[in-house]
Amino acid sequence: MSTATQLIELLALRSKPVAIKFQDSAPDGVLRIESAALAGCTYWKTAADGHTFFTEASDHFGCPIGSYTHGIDLPVETAKELEGLVGTMVQLEYINLAEVPGIPRRGEPFGVAIYAPLTTAAFAPDVVLVSGNAKQMMLLAEAAHLAGLDCDSSMVGRPTCAAIPAVMQSGRTATNLGCIGNRVYTELPDDELYFAIAGTQLEKIVETLVTIAHANCELEKFHRGRVA
Repeated sequence: MSTATQLIELLALRSKPVAIKFQDSAPDGVLRIESAALAGCTYWKTAADGHTFFTEASDHFGCPIGSYTHGIDLPVETAKELEGLVGTMVQLEYINLAEVPGIPRRGEPFGVAIYAPLTTAAFAPDVVLVSGNAKQMMLLAEAAHLAGLDCDSSMVGRPTCAAIPAVMQSGRTATNLGCIGNRVYTELPDDELYFAIAGTQLEKIVETLVTIAHANCELEKFHRGRVA
């Protein structure tokens, strides 16, 4: 059984985990996304639905915030849009201006980003994104803790796409509640959230998830027995 299949079965996931990789140039045998989306996180849903493709920098211009977290240099007009959007968020007291410099961002030049369902990804991912309900994310968080790969950072979701550079830089994992923009563009159900895993740690996380899933199953029997 593959690691991807094992992850899906252990958690009984509704949606396929998504594999993402950044590299300098377009991969052989993979097509570019047909049309640019309004937000980069829309590509997560497209990949989870079974599609493999890559994006170029201009395919992310529709989302100034996502472009920022992905390390994409914006055209002048789009950069002004980012400034305006951040200004609106500050005015609404959605964020504090002092938070902005601390938002994780890729430091390497952006070439292309490749997206695929984890089950069929023909590349070693930089990041694996898993979406699921609170119990499923609880199991992943416990597995990450057991593996020594949990993250001490806040679970605050905004912006959700910042989870990508965050785990790439830490080489660990991150729980992310999802922001309102992401929930609109990806149609993430209200009762679900995200767990981001550095690609290099995927196998270790799934190995410990086997132990954690079994332990929780046995402990649930114990606690239900006490209630009965």
